[in-house]
Amino acid sequence: MSIKFGPFNGTNFQILFLGVIQETSGMFVPAIDLSFAVKPPGKNMKFEDLELIPPILRALKDQNYKSPTSIQEKSIPLILKGEDILGNAQTGTGKTAAFAVPLIQHLVGAGHNPDGRRTISALVVTPTRELAIQIGESFDAYAKYTHVKNTVIFGGVSQGSQTNALRRGVDVLIATPGRLLDLMDQGYVSLRDVEYFVLDEADRMLDMGFINDIKKIITHLPKERQSLFFSATMPKNILDLSHQILRNPKKVAVNPVASTAEKIQQYLYTTNKSDKKELLFHILKKLEPEQVLVFSRSKHGSDRIVRNLRKKRIECAAIHGDKSQNQRQKALKQFKEGDIRVLVATDIAARGIDIDKLGYVINYDVPNESETYVHRIGRCGRAGEEGVAISICEPEENAYIRDIEKLINKKIQVVKDNPFPQTDTPMSTSEKKELEKEKNRKKQEFFANRNKKRGSQNPGFRRKRR
Repeated sequence: MSIKFGPFNGTNFQILFLGVIQETSGMFVPAIDLSFAVKPPGKNMKFEDLELIPPILRALKDQNYKSPTSIQEKSIPLILKGEDILGNAQTGTGKTAAFAVPLIQHLVGAGHNPDGRRTISALVVTPTRELAIQIGESFDAYAKYTHVKNTVIFGGVSQGSQTNALRRGVDVLIATPGRLLDLMDQGYVSLRDVEYFVLDEADRMLDMGFINDIKKIITHLPKERQSLFFSATMPKNILDLSHQILRNPKKVAVNPVASTAEKIQQYLYTTNKSDKKELLFHILKKLEPEQVLVFSRSKHGSDRIVRNLRKKRIECAAIHGDKSQNQRQKALKQFKEGDIRVLVATDIAARGIDIDKLGYVINYDVPNESETYVHRIGRCGRAGEEGVAISICEPEENAYIRDIEKLINKKIQVVKDNPFPQTDTPMSTSEKKELEKEKNRKKQEFFANRNKKRGSQNPGFRRKRR
């Protein structure tokens, strides 16, 4: 492939990749015009002002992207200059495009031979399967008019199709830590040619216990590379990890966790624990939302909510860690395509859910971590769209609401038209201790009965253990 440099006058620059003939197929690959204009940052910034090449601009137009979000406007120019990035951005800010778009441009500009053997030039590591798939879809969309190819690898499914894609060669690999290390050990993945490394959702990565996996992956990366580190929160352990990955990074902070998206309306229903189920039915009937994402604290709680909703003939599904990959993907697909109205999710399973124009999020259980609340409601009102977040609060969660309001520096509006008002009071310390004792007693009783039943079914089991 030959390259032609056009005139440069301080504001405009042109590179033209001339057309080539593919040796394997004889197909002509048309010229790619890499013209761009440099414009100082301003209030009315457009993607055309970010030094992006026409193939990417065309793909962004297909996605109906008009103006960059704050994280995109701040990050893309720095990444194009080759800077390491320490990015602090919450969900729904357009973070994926902020790193995917400039990485694609880097790879196009490197002039990789589309007919040659592809090696992994960019590695994106992310905590969950759903988020990895979402990032892969974004790379597909933004690289639509280029030769840049990506694949996604994650656990919980057969590795056959993933290793086949790796054998064919890819430019960008999006991976969850466990499957990445597994395929590295088997010899399917080599990181020696990685030029660009992205660690996404670093805080959730540490919450899920991936810290040692990440440290192991880092040891296999070339020292000379560009690294991009994104996290919604920046506690000390996250900053310590970033110091091991980044060199003289530029810090980009957008929408700190305390500032929830401006266009999200937040409402609070206070009720008793026993009335939550009926109150959820009331809210869904009153609002009649086309789609709503409901958050539950636990896997069993998610399944219980789904059972109750189905009794009311409401189309719904649950996603959580106990569901198989196929079940989770099927539920997500049905939700995205509008086949089901309600998707019930736990916090970890919800990472990677990206639904265009999702209007409603309901917190069936108020989270005990205030920052989790911000992440949850950020699933609606994404990238500037309007959204509504509703929390259903039982007495034991009143304190969580107070903590959330301190974090976001805002009082959440209490809904007065509530047919199931809160009449119970929070438990005292002694009552909580008694409840915990009762829970432990029932748990011990359950396991004792289960072991007794197993022993009666297999009388030789105990003798064998002796």
